[in-house]
Amino acid sequence: MADPSTETAGMNALRGRLEIANVAKSFGSVAAVDNVSFTAQAGEITGLIGPNGAGKTTLFDSIAGEQLLDAGTVTLDGMRIDGQPPHAVFRHGLARTFQIPRPFPKMTVLENLMVVPMDQHGERFWNAWIRRADVARQEAALREKARGVIEFCRLSAVENQQAGAISGGQQKLVEIARALMSDPRIILLDEPGAGVNPVLLDIIVDRIRELNRGGMTFLIIEHNIDFVSSLCDHLVVMAEGANIAEGTVSDVMARDDVIDAYLGGNAA
Repeated sequence: MADPSTETAGMNALRGRLEIANVAKSFGSVAAVDNVSFTAQAGEITGLIGPNGAGKTTLFDSIAGEQLLDAGTVTLDGMRIDGQPPHAVFRHGLARTFQIPRPFPKMTVLENLMVVPMDQHGERFWNAWIRRADVARQEAALREKARGVIEFCRLSAVENQQAGAISGGQQKLVEIARALMSDPRIILLDEPGAGVNPVLLDIIVDRIRELNRGGMTFLIIEHNIDFVSSLCDHLVVMAEGANIAEGTVSDVMARDDVIDAYLGGNAA
């Protein structure tokens, strides 16, 4: 199978521009996200950093349709996706991973990938009787695609192991692999480096970089400054629900307010 990063280049070139405009989300009297605006440009890797409790994951949940916005808009390549349920946002080309991986633990790594694509013929039980050939052909194509993604993500050695039995770092790679199965325009990664050993972290960084070279857009939450510094084209900094700075890595990390909010002892 062709390299997923090469396939991505043809489908996602200049796609995946995510615009966040005046987004707000409160829980009772607590403003978890407070009038946040920024753009993740197509074909770039944008980092979203800030101390714990800054509102980063709530913002991800709001972008992905898991939380309804109180105010503001989210657009993907000029199309509004706010207010839509997660499956609709996913269908429009936005995939996300989670800080704590959420594979189906009793299914193999291969099976975890094969269940991702929507509208499979086999999802309708009557097709097993009246469209057996179509179901078989589609399943074979999905298995081939999944194995290509597994190889790309350096997971071939655990392809047939239960996803709940592999290491946390490998589960992070499974999250990325599952996202790739949907041929997304943009992938939101929630702390892909958290709790990952250095060897697997190098693999994750390398795979993100390779996918980005193929045109994939990323928005990444991460606390590891070396991680974001080595990968990101643009940084956005959040603190207490608001975005307080954005720009290049060198410019942002030189700002006193960023050092105070993020590096001054408040970050975990």
